[in-house]
Amino acid sequence: METTVYGTIYFMDKTKLTLRWPRQAGNDPIEIASTVKKALESDRIMAEVEGRLLIIPVRNVKYIEISPAPPKLPKGVLLGAEIMG
Repeated sequence: METTVYGTIYFMDKTKLTLRWPRQAGNDPIEIASTVKKALESDRIMAEVEGRLLIIPVRNVKYIEISPAPPKLPKGVLLGAEIMG
């Protein structure tokens, strides 16, 4: 069964953009962690949306929320954290 992923990009100007897409990296934990690591190191976010290419410079992004989180994350990611306020 294909997993749908939701992502919200919060911009520095307080606007946001929410996207939905099918999980991309497959089921291999090493491939998933590698894909997440590459995304974290990139200077832009790129997404194909309804036949259009969106290129979003990361310097304009405050933070990104992805749900559900990938099943395998690279080293250095805090696990089990909670937002307290």
